[in-house]
Amino acid sequence: MILAGDVGGTKTALAVLEPGAAGSSRMTVVREAELPSHEIDTLEGAVEAFLLGAPRITVRAACLGVAGPVVDGRCVATNLPWEVHERRLAAATQAPTRLLNDLEATAHGVLVLPPESFVTLQEGVANPGGNIALIAAGTGLGQALIVAEGTGHRVLASEGGHADFAPRDELQIDLLRFLRAEHGHVSWERVLSGPGLANIYRFLQVRAGHAAPVWLRERLQREDPGAVIGEVGLAGGDPECVEALDLFATIYGAQAGNLALLTLSLGGVVLAGGIAPKIAPKLREAPFLEAFRGKGRFASLLATMPVRVALDPRAPLWGAAHVAAAMPAS
Repeated sequence: MILAGDVGGTKTALAVLEPGAAGSSRMTVVREAELPSHEIDTLEGAVEAFLLGAPRITVRAACLGVAGPVVDGRCVATNLPWEVHERRLAAATQAPTRLLNDLEATAHGVLVLPPESFVTLQEGVANPGGNIALIAAGTGLGQALIVAEGTGHRVLASEGGHADFAPRDELQIDLLRFLRAEHGHVSWERVLSGPGLANIYRFLQVRAGHAAPVWLRERLQREDPGAVIGEVGLAGGDPECVEALDLFATIYGAQAGNLALLTLSLGGVVLAGGIAPKIAPKLREAPFLEAFRGKGRFASLLATMPVRVALDPRAPLWGAAHVAAAMPAS
């Protein structure tokens, strides 16, 4: 049996799985748990307690994806007050353990998801030997590269979500000024994430010069603001929420197109993370695809690249599981 983990800024998913026969991508979940990440003191302690649950489970290998850069087996989580080490995790699992960036794990998962786990935004013409770009907006913004190598692919981690936000028009320039006054450096994650959608909404509220309706203010105080704005915007329940979601989709398309050009993703572009599946109807509309293709002389090339949304929220967990299953026994 193996242990897989998906450690995000909001929640941590852990699972013990039994791999299928050699050559099969199927796995059976033996035990699983989902924990609020901010309630976990240490990841090592959470993993150890999970394996010690009745009955105690022994695993031969473990792999966990964590939201943050992994360097020399160590990760300082981006949106959590943790420092995670492979060595300490190995002591907790009592097995060889590998630590991955969360989008690196997601990329491995995307490679094994069945076709029905995707919805297509742009058909394009996939080149089986081409690179694939992965971008995922959720609690933060993750990006990864799936590089064609021989008859398969190799996954490369990235922290491109923290690169400089590049506005495309006057409205986005004003958004940049608004956020720069608060944060100094404005990354793509400041606008392209759950908190980023809330930032866009705040900017539009200030620009409009009037307060949100009472019912919306109450919901924004009680619930996750990004989720509320997305839901209300999709339903057309508030004009600023609608505008915020339109602007968010436009920015998402622009950065997905940037990543596609950076990686020459002739194999396609995949949107993962928690937000894209929820707002897929909005992403099918013109603002997203126009921004994705809006790269001047390279617009026709972008139009040939397939663009899909990964619907399975467990993609990072499946990816980590497949990496663990391929690890040699100690």
